[in-house]
Amino acid sequence: MNEREWPEEGELVVCTVADVKDFAAFVTLDEYNERRGLIPISEIARGWIKYIRDFVREGQKVVCKVLNVDPDRGHIDLSLKDVNEHQRREKVHEWKNEQKATKWVGFAAEASGVDRKVIEEAIFREYGQLYPAFEDIVTTGGEAADKLNLDEPVKAALITVANENVKVSRVTITGNLILSSPRPDGVNVIRRALRSAQPKVENVDIDLIYVGAPKYRIKVTAPDYKEAEKAIEKAANAAVGVVERAGGSGKFIRKQKAG
Repeated sequence: MNEREWPEEGELVVCTVADVKDFAAFVTLDEYNERRGLIPISEIARGWIKYIRDFVREGQKVVCKVLNVDPDRGHIDLSLKDVNEHQRREKVHEWKNEQKATKWVGFAAEASGVDRKVIEEAIFREYGQLYPAFEDIVTTGGEAADKLNLDEPVKAALITVANENVKVSRVTITGNLILSSPRPDGVNVIRRALRSAQPKVENVDIDLIYVGAPKYRIKVTAPDYKEAEKAIEKAANAAVGVVERAGGSGKFIRKQKAG
């Protein structure tokens, strides 16, 4: 599930193939209330495609990149070929974690006698996703539950459920860097900015993924959320600073915050 009704362009989404035609595959988006999406044959795979069914079939789970969203027409264009194997595995892992967290919210709701929607809304408001909240509760010894502004019985239930189900070794947070430069050597400016966003920090991994100019995804993996938050903020500020000092513009958007 997702707190937003529609996906964003550039987002990776888990889909179920519903119908395969000669010219396209029609899918439902598992995280967006089964909204329908379309993968044209040109976005199924790289190279020439003779039979589309050699690549997709009804009932198959696939990870796609969102190319275009038109809520007025109820239309979502998707690409399968733009998702590499590493991205696919990571997205499936994230999706499975969200499914587990959805069940955990149900356990907490039952134990505390509170409507699960109240708990979900509180978590989405703070984290944008469900699973990171349970990770955060475990890594902070339960302190993160206070950020949700829920009644004590609900917080106690969430802490119990988190401790019973989550085994945290490292945590990952993500965000988007929006970087642009009007200079003739703007490409080099952006490259310097991205290099500055990848300092060597012990026990912290920082990955930058090109989404589509001017957007770059920044992913930080660290032993706990506090360290990850500190690292992603420092990396983003470094990149934005390089661009702004060169006369360009930059901003950082935390992906996991609801908006």
